[in-house]
Order: sequence, then structure tokens, then C-alpha cells
Amino acid sequence: MKRSILIVGILLLAVTFAFVQAAWAYQVTGPVLEVKDDSITIQKGSEKWKIAKDKNTKVTGDLKVGSKVTIEYTMSATKIDVKEAGKKAEPKKAEPKKAEPKK
Repeated sequence: MKRSILIVGILLLAVTFAFVQAAWAYQVTGPVLEVKDDSITIQKGSEKWKIAKDKNTKVTGDLKVGSKVTIEYTMSATKIDVKEAGKKAEPKKAEPKKAEPKK
């Protein structure tokens, strides 16, 4: 009995972890246009997608130009610049033109 409760608990934890990780993962599918050491470019509809890769990127199969691939990727910020939200400067009112003295 304890063993089955432990197994169910482990499975529940694994499924929960998979859902949390999947929420932050995306994927794109298309034919390969270009393969470099640090990136891969694919055609997605009428757009070209260039996605960075490194030595830790897992590749299964023969990755070459023309192959149809599905890429799983994540997006994460590398830098965030925050601008302080201060008072908005009110536009200056145009001063009426002074009448020039008549000659």
C-alpha cells in the first residue's frame, strides 16, 4: 500500500514538472535554410526564423539544409532597462506673438 502511494506521488510530481516546463517552452517546424555552429535558420511560412544554438543543443538525426525539423526553444530576457516613470512634461503653451510697432 505504501509503495503504491509512493509511486503515485512520484508520477504526480513528474507530470506537474512536465507541465510547468512545457509552459515556458515553444516549438517551430519548417525546412532548414542554413546551419551554422551558433545558429540554425528555418523557413516558417513566408518568414525566416534564425534561432541560436550552442554545443549543449541536442540534435537527433542528420541536421542539414533541406531537412524538415521541429525546434523546441525557450525565450528568456538577457537584459532589462527600466526607465523611471516620472512626471510627464506638460507641453509648453505657445506664447502669443507680440505685435510689432507700426512704422
